[in-house]
Amino acid sequence: MADCVSKVELSISCTDLLDKDVGSKSDPLCVLLQSSGTGKDSWTELARTEHLKNNSSPSFSQRLRVDYYFESVQNLKLGVYDIDNKSSDLGDDDYLGGVELTLGQIVASKTLTRPLQLKKGKPAGKGSITITAEEIKDNRAIQLEFEAKNLDKKDTFGKSDPFLEFFKQGDDGKWQLVYRTEVVKNNLSPTWKKFSVPMQTFCSSDLDRPLKVDCSDYDSDGTHDLIGSFTTKVSELQKAGSGSPVTFDCIHPEKQKKKKSYKNSGVVTLKNCKLLTQYSFLDYVMGGCQINFTVGIDFTGSNGDPRSPNSLHYMSPDGLNQYLSALWSVGHVVQDYDTDKLFPAFGFGAKLPPDYQAANHEFALNFNPTNPYCKGIEGIIEAYRMVMPQLRLSGPTNFSPIINHVSSIASQAAQSNNASQYFVLLILTDGEITDFDQTRDAIVRASRLPLSIIIVGVGPADFKAMELLDGDDGVLRSTVGEAVARDIVQFVPYRQFKDAPQASLAKSVLAEVPNQLVSYFKMRGLDPPKPATAAPKS
Repeated sequence: MADCVSKVELSISCTDLLDKDVGSKSDPLCVLLQSSGTGKDSWTELARTEHLKNNSSPSFSQRLRVDYYFESVQNLKLGVYDIDNKSSDLGDDDYLGGVELTLGQIVASKTLTRPLQLKKGKPAGKGSITITAEEIKDNRAIQLEFEAKNLDKKDTFGKSDPFLEFFKQGDDGKWQLVYRTEVVKNNLSPTWKKFSVPMQTFCSSDLDRPLKVDCSDYDSDGTHDLIGSFTTKVSELQKAGSGSPVTFDCIHPEKQKKKKSYKNSGVVTLKNCKLLTQYSFLDYVMGGCQINFTVGIDFTGSNGDPRSPNSLHYMSPDGLNQYLSALWSVGHVVQDYDTDKLFPAFGFGAKLPPDYQAANHEFALNFNPTNPYCKGIEGIIEAYRMVMPQLRLSGPTNFSPIINHVSSIASQAAQSNNASQYFVLLILTDGEITDFDQTRDAIVRASRLPLSIIIVGVGPADFKAMELLDGDDGVLRSTVGEAVARDIVQFVPYRQFKDAPQASLAKSVLAEVPNQLVSYFKMRGLDPPKPATAAPKS
């Protein structure tokens, strides 16, 4: 089932607004716009606050709602207007200033104060705006443990193979399936495994919404036979929370009609019911978890001589190539979640000056091994352009050194036993990997660390090996057969996005990161850090 999109509510307050009204203070209102692309007129209004009278330092009570997507840069504009008439068109109202920022910047800071500007570079007096973000959601899940006794025997040979299906009643009165248990083979008194379902999914967060439970006998040909059903609601299930089981008669409607003395087709018992908190990606980010972004770039010989226009490292006259376009697309989104904007960047597979001896499989892109950090995505691009002419492309193509390098940093961070840091490694490669087995082992080890790996395949190669590392079609295992603890690799070939809008590559590779981050901290049992009540970051 697709996760609900996260919804974020923004609370707005301002100080020192310009006074446009003669003899009284302004009557402000704040409007929220989102950019739908490029061009001057690409702003769409999403919401606006109420209109307050005579107030130059307003706190608006009407919150502004916006859908949040980690994998996109969501450009927002907040504009404050002085309203002096009844029309909803803001074109005839005085503009008191505005601010442009991304939703990523707001959620990464949780609270953000910015000076208001009348236009770029022109401040609106001393006016400032403060934006606070809060995720709207029900972060509870219900955990249930069921067993049954004396179920009807449905199979001619052997006993029944029972499983349970849970349905909630939709607003249209129809039953919607929300969960199905595993099948317990050949057993009329089965115990099913404990399971948990988000409350939003299970009962639309409504404790009194009608629920129906079907107990059926599994048949491999898909013609499952109903053993019996019962209806209930979460408020009734919760009675099992105090350790006293709740029991339901499993009723088969046909049998009930036919036989006066019919009591039930077995009894289903809820042994235990708990409400748990399930944290979301935004709980971690807004709680202060930093996402550390590292880049590894493939400088092996298979890329072709950078001076030749056929090379993947060849700079076109506009100073770009596929490596830089991919880096820009992904980095542009991730950089909002890293406060210091200092990104370690490495190259691999090249021989370095001055002696060009052996190929180096993990060198600082800025040639400064003690301080491999580049300032912002622009800093990485600058370092790349500077060192490119000095490198000799070589080989083999080894991924494991850079994965192990970032893993060792992530491993140190993991020892702090709190959810304060997560790492994303972006590897840009032409895909001709040499150390496949060592890389597999490195990924299996890394799957126990706070790390996600994104591989973007540049150029026309057949990326079979990369697809194996992604593990979407099956579980990736190490050379000794150990499976990954969680799925941490996302691979995409750049060519699928070559002619698409720049944002679509980032959407594709970053969409899985929020769940990977949550799955790691959940596996470790770590709650989001509590944000310090420090002064708001500006």
